[in-house]
Amino acid sequence: MDPKNGSSFTGFILLGFSDRPQLERVLFVVLLIFYLLTLLGNTSIIALSRLDPHLQTPMYFFLSNLSFLDLCYTTGTVPQLLVHLRGADKSISFAVCVAQLFVYLGLGGTECILLGVMAFDHYAAICMPLHYTVIMHPCFCALMASASWFIGFVNSSLQTTVLIFLVPLCGRNKIDHFFCEIPPLLKLACVDTTLNESETFFASMIILLIPVALITFSYSRIVKVVLAIKSASGQRKAFGTCGSHLTVVSLFYGSAIYAYLQPSNNHSQDQGKFVSLFYTIVTPMANPFIYTLRNKDVMGAMKKVFCRSFDSR
Repeated sequence: MDPKNGSSFTGFILLGFSDRPQLERVLFVVLLIFYLLTLLGNTSIIALSRLDPHLQTPMYFFLSNLSFLDLCYTTGTVPQLLVHLRGADKSISFAVCVAQLFVYLGLGGTECILLGVMAFDHYAAICMPLHYTVIMHPCFCALMASASWFIGFVNSSLQTTVLIFLVPLCGRNKIDHFFCEIPPLLKLACVDTTLNESETFFASMIILLIPVALITFSYSRIVKVVLAIKSASGQRKAFGTCGSHLTVVSLFYGSAIYAYLQPSNNHSQDQGKFVSLFYTIVTPMANPFIYTLRNKDVMGAMKKVFCRSFDSR
């Protein structure tokens, strides 16, 4: 992705949905609403976790990390997409494209690992309740969260560096996508990219499947313990907490595996764009609502905050 490959290279053109002007108008309205809901929902979770002492637990610490990550994830792509949907200029500079790719890959990898860490937290809470506070010590929680961010961005650094310095574009600059992502960027190369695609597939498989293995292990143990619980209310509480996490895992991993762990010729470019829309805007928007709508602790914290605001007036 060396910019010197073309004599007049100044950046890229993101084609996005420009071949469908009517769809662009509809997408602008829908994505703007989704983005505002994403900001509202995830900011609320972060604020509530800080304000309510009852939510200052490992579970909500990781959930706050996830909410902050989702805020960054959508903000890295959606505002630019909204501008492109409403204007004729679809250009993006080389530096911004590289930064967008780096942040996108880093946050995506971090979320994969963080969801696995959250599954382990549920496993410790349900399967080892007597030792939970010792196992999930605040320092250990901070270490696992930091490791998630570190591994995610190390992977991003390696993939971005390889793509920038080892893939010549020979002046090609039209990306058939709405943001800078690896598969459409590789299609601009003027050399055989089979090796690069294999490396991307291998890195994606590690980042995706190792957390999936941890999640599978955690929930296989959780199911055994929950089924042994005689209290119906205890079973409902355990399944409710785990059900929210599994829903988020299914949405994120399902779309990510579809996008990265299958041959590129198995789906059209349009399918790839809509799948990318799903995990860059729909999933981050849905996450806070999935975790809060049936969560009595969060709903109770929201009522307290609103009551305080009302009383102060």
